[in-house]
Amino acid sequence: MSNKPDLATLLAETSGSARHRKPAAERPVAAPKAKAAVQKGRGGMSPITVHFPKQVRDQLKILAVQSDTTLHNLVAEAFNDLFAKHGKPEIAPAHPQHAE
Repeated sequence: MSNKPDLATLLAETSGSARHRKPAAERPVAAPKAKAAVQKGRGGMSPITVHFPKQVRDQLKILAVQSDTTLHNLVAEAFNDLFAKHGKPEIAPAHPQHAE
């Protein structure tokens, strides 16, 4: 018989279910997870993901080229305009190499 765990055992172990779980003595010990590498210059940053139609992205890219700036800087400008409109501090940073 194979040493591979069966599907029920795999699902039980990943879902937290104890119904089909092997006793602790029979389960392999998991290796500690390594910390994800942080790209230099992105410490303290969090990604913000949004979904819009392709035409919105295309228009933003065209505007960035026409304005000689980056998509990041356009979005930072838009966030800061929104923050100002609502009386919040304008805290969205632009990339320094393309700051206006």
